[in-house]
Amino acid sequence: MPEKVLLIQHMDDGRQDRVASHLSRRGFALQWCNPSRGDALPGHDEDHAAVVVYGGIQSVNDAEHHAYMRAELDWVQRWVADDRPYLGLCLGGQLLARALGAEVGPHPGGLHEIGFVPIAPTEAGESILPGPLHVYQWHHEGFDIPDGGELLATGEVYSNQAFRAGRRAFGLQFHPEATPQMRDEWLDASAHMLSEPGAHGRERQQADARRFDQPMADWLLNLIDAHLLPTG
Repeated sequence: MPEKVLLIQHMDDGRQDRVASHLSRRGFALQWCNPSRGDALPGHDEDHAAVVVYGGIQSVNDAEHHAYMRAELDWVQRWVADDRPYLGLCLGGQLLARALGAEVGPHPGGLHEIGFVPIAPTEAGESILPGPLHVYQWHHEGFDIPDGGELLATGEVYSNQAFRAGRRAFGLQFHPEATPQMRDEWLDASAHMLSEPGAHGRERQQADARRFDQPMADWLLNLIDAHLLPTG
């Protein structure tokens, strides 16, 4: 039987993203779960090699109004307490930070990050991110680093861009999993957000994608293969 990876969604899009596609190529069985649609989270005694938690339009600050999000925060806290592999993407990274006691909130100047934005490694993050990289962003909240967490990457507008908790729990503020098709769908569905302060317009995003998309994709697959679920 192939090993299973749990993929937690908060939207109805995806399932052909870069993470899922790569894990399928590696032979993992994918188990999808969307708590916001009423799916029950599996028990912690189930044998999953890793969990990937995706983004969404929700905010972790809405947890008091959504029982499924409170349950998800508790689930994440228990998962990482066992030092099991976790990859959180945007909201998934924010859920990891909040589950470990850190704050999540908007930029003090009301700025968004939408488009390709440069990030740089910290000294602790050089083994994860060898040098500066442009990554795709779509968010208006950011996370603090929880106690015991390691800041791995920084940015100019949102200073905390990636962190690690334990050995193999990673929280990312950005969306390296997003394929060109996914980004086009987001741009079509949420074109109104491109007028928000800090957002990049469609033409700039498309031009930036030609330069920055492939290096970002290569970095993501290396993160999975070398750090989250090492091969060999």
